[in-house]
Amino acid sequence: MAKTSLLRPLAVTAAAAVLAAVATAPALAADRDGSTLPAPDTAGVLSALQATTAAGAPGSFAVIHDHGDDDRTRSLTVGRANLDGTPMNSGWRFRVGSNSKMFAAVLVMQLAQEGRIDLDKPLRDYLPAGTLPDDWTMTGRQVMEHRAGIYDHTDDLLEQPGEETTSAFEARIRTKVYAPADLVAMSVKHGQQYPPGSRYSYSNTDFVLMGLAVEHLTGRPYPDVLRERIIEPLGLEKTSFVVPDQRIRGAHVTGYLTNDDRTKPLLDSTEQTGSWVWSAGAVISSAEDLDTFLTALMAGSSGGLVSDDSLRQMEAALPTPSARISYGLGLRRISLSCGDVYGHGGIVQGYQTQSFTTPDGHRTVVVFANASNNGSVTQGLMNALEPAFCGKKPAVAPRTAFAPTAQDGQADQGASGSQDDQALPVVEDTRI
Repeated sequence: MAKTSLLRPLAVTAAAAVLAAVATAPALAADRDGSTLPAPDTAGVLSALQATTAAGAPGSFAVIHDHGDDDRTRSLTVGRANLDGTPMNSGWRFRVGSNSKMFAAVLVMQLAQEGRIDLDKPLRDYLPAGTLPDDWTMTGRQVMEHRAGIYDHTDDLLEQPGEETTSAFEARIRTKVYAPADLVAMSVKHGQQYPPGSRYSYSNTDFVLMGLAVEHLTGRPYPDVLRERIIEPLGLEKTSFVVPDQRIRGAHVTGYLTNDDRTKPLLDSTEQTGSWVWSAGAVISSAEDLDTFLTALMAGSSGGLVSDDSLRQMEAALPTPSARISYGLGLRRISLSCGDVYGHGGIVQGYQTQSFTTPDGHRTVVVFANASNNGSVTQGLMNALEPAFCGKKPAVAPRTAFAPTAQDGQADQGASGSQDDQALPVVEDTRI
């Protein structure tokens, strides 16, 4: 397993962050095929972060951790952690949204290793009786790949698909407490959406189901299993799952939901039960803990979370409608100009995070902003990944195998200048 050091948050201005990051010798991370990653383009990362704040986020940060002999953390912060004026702090806690799916996937893979679930048999066999209809044959693997045909229950809780409006948040999200089984029932009422395995469609209900399977197979509450199998063994001191407690304990970044009426101020959405997404999106964590988790995961058997075989299954990503983005078992793969990275993104009211790592776990990147309901903020964070992993582009960048073509319709989305042909599309989990 790659060496991990504690993250040392830097309370610095944007300019100071760049000077500190550029002043030292570059560190390289080797991927599995023996090639090396260049030093991060910290100026490019900073530019992407500044774009997120210009788009409406109070603040943002990027934490780039190179593991190994030249262990090193670069922390870039822009803007504010809250509207009171507190500078953004990359060491504080926040809601990670759909990054929670990686944690749920690890628990499922552990149970599969123990012979307690067969991912290629119908998932209904590993759930409480009546959770899914008897004629629903989708397997656990199809559910984890978002290829099961299960309707996303969050579309019913929000005012329309793809929206996270302030009115819906106050009416049905902030203080409501939903039982996980009721979320599934909400989805089942819509019927099976397509034959399992026939196509990809992201659904938060998929990972609510996997959380219910974890509870059913262990006979333990999901928060307890998460704590006993992942949080405590890895020493993730800033990670918790406290549904339905609305608070984030300890030092944390304040989250803001962009108002539907852009002339109105941002809505403080920090306090919320998280029950509407449960195991699919309610984890609270930090950049340091996400780095530790991803590094252990990508180490396979030596990392203590999953076996080498389980990791290979998680990484076996299939294409999605988004160019250069594929999905495995709770892991997203993004194809950058310098190679593939694995991890997940997460957007939950007030918070956005993208957490990715190289295949060997030698470089991990966590980028974050404290505003949601704003696609330009999301695009800014996506645009930070290429310079963070692949470094500075040459003056005239050649088109790579991963660069989008005109038919992708994504080439100019949210990018500028020399970065246009490397802009990553905003992926489909744009609200959670």
